[in-house]
Amino acid sequence: MRGLLKKYRHIWVVSYLLIYMPWFGYLQSRRVGQYHIMHSFLDNYIPFDEYFIVFYLMWFLFIFAAFVYFFFTDVQGFYRLTGFLFLGMTVSLIIYTIYPTGQNLRPEVFSDDNVFVTIVQIMYQIDPPINVMPSIHVYNTLGACIAVAHSDTLRANHRWAQIVTYILGTLIILSTLFLKQHSIVDVAAAFLMAGAAFLLFYHPFLKKFDQAPNQPAGRLS
Repeated sequence: MRGLLKKYRHIWVVSYLLIYMPWFGYLQSRRVGQYHIMHSFLDNYIPFDEYFIVFYLMWFLFIFAAFVYFFFTDVQGFYRLTGFLFLGMTVSLIIYTIYPTGQNLRPEVFSDDNVFVTIVQIMYQIDPPINVMPSIHVYNTLGACIAVAHSDTLRANHRWAQIVTYILGTLIILSTLFLKQHSIVDVAAAFLMAGAAFLLFYHPFLKKFDQAPNQPAGRLS
């Protein structure tokens, strides 16, 4: 047991969830006088498609799989991934706390009646349309894709896994729009935040520095 704890001591970062979960739960249940509605005219051109619920729910497995893969195979990659995710999640919670947002894109009437619509309706009841900008769903998806893209092991030995990740990540992001869970504004904000986090955790300079930590500064280039 002591050996396992020493080998996997980076498990400590999971303790962040002890902060995130209560904070997010509070924001989802608190009463706010007025939410700032997120909407773009582009949202009007995006149709509702219940079949995207499959990809929306796959997000949970998608993030968990990335977490587990890097946890067991790449400690440095794990720290970068979790640093990326947890930074964005924290910034999102701060924004939700200071600037409560919501959306009114969800359809009131569904043209079809099938199992996918039923699942969407259940999801709507569980997840109220508040605290939407930026979209954590989209941000974390981007974080997992970026981590996979910067994995030398996957690039060398499992290129197919990277391609599958990019395709699935794209479908998950699109699902937030086609299920009317998020406005394009929320998605754009997530992309902007992910771009900033990329500079902090995955900038090429940082990777070069990691590969040659003992090399004189003048020879890094």
